[in-house]
Amino acid sequence: MEIIHVSAECYPVAKAGGLGDVVGALPKYQCKAGHHSKVVMPMYRTKFLNNNEWVVDFKGKTNSGGYFFEYTIIKEKTNKLGFDLYLVDIFGLLDRESIYGYSDDAQRFLAFQIAVINWINQWEHIPDIIHCHDYHAALIPFMLKNCFDYRRLNQIKTILTIHNAQYQGWMKWEQRSWLPVWDDWKWGDLDWKGALNPLASGIKCAWRVTTVSMSYMDELRFKSNGLEDLFEYEKGKCRGILNGIDNEVWNPETDEFIAHQYKISTVAGGKKKNKQALCEQFGLDENVPMIVFIGRLVGEKAADLLPDAIRSALWSLKGKVSFLILGSGDPAVENELRSLNGNYPGFYHAVIGYNEALSHNMYAGADFLLMPSRVEPCGLNQLYALRYGTVPMVRSTGGLQDTVLDMGDWEGFGIRFNHASVGDIHYSINRAVEVYDNKTHLNWMRKFMMKIDHSWESTVEAYTNVYKS
Repeated sequence: MEIIHVSAECYPVAKAGGLGDVVGALPKYQCKAGHHSKVVMPMYRTKFLNNNEWVVDFKGKTNSGGYFFEYTIIKEKTNKLGFDLYLVDIFGLLDRESIYGYSDDAQRFLAFQIAVINWINQWEHIPDIIHCHDYHAALIPFMLKNCFDYRRLNQIKTILTIHNAQYQGWMKWEQRSWLPVWDDWKWGDLDWKGALNPLASGIKCAWRVTTVSMSYMDELRFKSNGLEDLFEYEKGKCRGILNGIDNEVWNPETDEFIAHQYKISTVAGGKKKNKQALCEQFGLDENVPMIVFIGRLVGEKAADLLPDAIRSALWSLKGKVSFLILGSGDPAVENELRSLNGNYPGFYHAVIGYNEALSHNMYAGADFLLMPSRVEPCGLNQLYALRYGTVPMVRSTGGLQDTVLDMGDWEGFGIRFNHASVGDIHYSINRAVEVYDNKTHLNWMRKFMMKIDHSWESTVEAYTNVYKS
């Protein structure tokens, strides 16, 4: 099967979150399963672009409404990532260093989608599947169905995977003229509550819709930033498929980022050595449980609760717990977490920013990973933590409740709580301190969780079944 993934992110080319991890791994494992899987994404100005060899695959001209532009498709020459990688360059729109955050993002990603479809329209054959990821590619199903220039492509099966339904790419209704000429009678496929909503359009027009966990798909029918009725109406073609992780990248036995490699049988000693290295680097006490937070410092992740939860825990559990934070996002949260540096010597440190190597070392050296998320469609961090024997402390939502079983249940290996609140976080920290003191139970949990298989192979099979359906 020939599968074209269209995405705004792909690790290690450009990544802002879990979307990049998924698109960087799923195609590789699809290729290993015998499919011909490709990725097409914008040509941001990144280190990956500059450090690899490319060949021009296609040059073309087209327009988005009254905006006429030239585009270039380049291909990575060596198949370095295990699949064919194509980048789309549009001067003035996609030649940026960052992925998101520009005032013209709506125009940028629409032009990107138009260029991708124009390119595929030049092929002598047509692919089996176009797999669209999030709103940045969600207008492709509409264009294939309703734009006159793409009639020969309208039988290509389209899949829309929603990694986060909070971001929908809203556009003004007047901006519908930016699309290639389309059948006006089909305006309902674009409209949602008086606006042009790319994600809603993708849900209506794609042949199948998937999300990245079963629980998140259920949640979207009740809480999806205004699309609840649409998810209820279209539930017949929707599926939840849990993300996998790349076991070749996230493997404590071979991970070159971490200070000391280890395996299941040596997890206690291996984690102790990595913890010692972390504590030495950041001046933390290695004799108390270390709780880490890794991720975006935004409201969805409940990062705004961290400062008060940490202060509360450090005050009540004097000298019995330490915290290490890695993340970036809301400037107010960044500043508050940064301001705590130095206030609790030996027991707290925050690193503001993103550091891939440090994140690996934190998974390897930490005792617990805290994820109090308000919204978590799947969550990959807890899967990385399981792989490294780090106990996840998670709120029961989305993919977190699909992948973490509370230690109070039979064969439970994690800590779950119900509310994104300082009180629930504090209670969970107390539970973490208790289980840390019970080394027999802690080591059983570590070994049990490291045996759980969250690799991509089973996920690839689930997507293949959706394609065949």
